[in-house]
Amino acid sequence: MVCHCLLIETDEGLVLVDTGFGTDDIAHPRRRLGAMMHFVLAPDFDPRETAVAQVEALGFRADDVRHIVVTHLDLDHAGGLGDFPNATVHLLRDEHTAAFDGTWFERTVRYHHEQWAHGPVWKLYAEAGERWFGFDAVRGLDGLPPELLLVPLRGHSAGHTGVAVDTGAGWLLHCGDAYFHASEKHDATQCPPGLRAFQTLVQRDAGPRHANQARLRALVAEHGSEVTVFCAHDASEFEALAKVS
Repeated sequence: MVCHCLLIETDEGLVLVDTGFGTDDIAHPRRRLGAMMHFVLAPDFDPRETAVAQVEALGFRADDVRHIVVTHLDLDHAGGLGDFPNATVHLLRDEHTAAFDGTWFERTVRYHHEQWAHGPVWKLYAEAGERWFGFDAVRGLDGLPPELLLVPLRGHSAGHTGVAVDTGAGWLLHCGDAYFHASEKHDATQCPPGLRAFQTLVQRDAGPRHANQARLRALVAEHGSEVTVFCAHDASEFEALAKVS
């Protein structure tokens, strides 16, 4: 599995979609991520794979990342926030509320507050907006170009969202953890049993999650030539997009 992030160049500076694990996560994995993530899932903690290292390898500085859009605040999506301390963090308000004032499990187990202990500037959004390829309440982001949109995809977490990017040659839709395996874009029954069980284990709301997966399948079937849909963790999708020049 991978942690698929996007880096977007805009007139307002660089915009990062999700951060993956951060440098402090890699330096102190047991304390920052917990024993289950460290020992059971056993990520490959390579500092060269962090978002900040890859941004710098492209010739930019961390401070060039002015905005971060997170699909949600799970530890493998928000771990690198501290590597970009001056960036404004954009997300749905319900995700922020769940992390700070949600259930005991959300506040103490699901979300790791240490990952944003630097006190970022949060930009929070209600779920409201226009329709976009059959999805409701799709909206732009304050201070960012209209080519970037939040596409709410609730279910995995309280305020989970996709992020759509108009590249000028078609749309990209980063679906976060709306699904985990590329086969789910076409047939829900083809997801490997282990991943299917994991998605059920960590979901916040089953009904919205399944409904959004169905809408994503319809999007791929009806508009696949216009919108490239991918999730955060499927390695085959990452490899296919990484080859696109």
